[in-house]
Amino acid sequence: MKIGFIGLGNMGGPMAANLVKAGHEVTGFDLTAPMPEGVSKADSATAAVNGVDVVITMLPNGDILRSVADQIIPAMRQGAVLCDCSTVDVDSARAVATLADAAGLGALDAPVSGGVGGAMAGTLTFMVGGGAEAFATVEPLFAIMGQKAVHCGASGAGQAAKICNNMILGVTMIATCEAFALADKLGLDRQKMFDVVSTSSGYSWTMNAYCPAPGVGPQSPADNDYKPGFASELMLKDLRLSQQAAESVDADTPMGQMAKALYEQFVENEGGKGMDFSAMLPRFENRGRD
Repeated sequence: MKIGFIGLGNMGGPMAANLVKAGHEVTGFDLTAPMPEGVSKADSATAAVNGVDVVITMLPNGDILRSVADQIIPAMRQGAVLCDCSTVDVDSARAVATLADAAGLGALDAPVSGGVGGAMAGTLTFMVGGGAEAFATVEPLFAIMGQKAVHCGASGAGQAAKICNNMILGVTMIATCEAFALADKLGLDRQKMFDVVSTSSGYSWTMNAYCPAPGVGPQSPADNDYKPGFASELMLKDLRLSQQAAESVDADTPMGQMAKALYEQFVENEGGKGMDFSAMLPRFENRGRD
């Protein structure tokens, strides 16, 4: 299959490389990132999409996605599929899908979960919105880049699933960090805390797979001085998207709102930018009741 890939940074680069390894012909474009081995470099975004079957984008935000879509949609051949794997607002995903549909293209919003490690290992999870025919076209590529792809519904449903998932993630990481900080002050050994909670009703992904306490549980960014991983500013971005979405549909999400406020404080005022989102643990350890 001929694939155009726009956005070859920490996530897009490994994803494109896995497609090349599987035998696909990939042409890439990025303003700054180097081309992965085997990916042909295009001089522009429009050149990268010329004559391809599927275009995959991995971009920082909805505004950039809309700008890139305005450029590439007129250059794509009719019947091709535009598959955006960025995490953006639902409105941007739906707006791009509307433009693609008017141009005779398929469109998918397919944000991912699994981080850079999952992108490199080809074990990402894709949450996909869009038409069934477009999904069937791209599904074999999802199987190369990831371990699971869930067709969540119409355009925008993939972004909705990602936003809801990451709101849960942000809230549960804060609760996990708070609990470890409390356990420390109560004199409870961290390993004993993990041994109990990881097999009890407090079980969660943030505890069992991504424990924020160094030396406890499986290897995680906590064991590498909280180098991301999943950067705290990316968690803040996703929490802001969740609250933007909640406001747009008049949904009451007080825990999501509080999580957003805590990550804003951490990233913008407490030196959390560039650290893993699990670095909330030392943040709580170093603060008393304010």
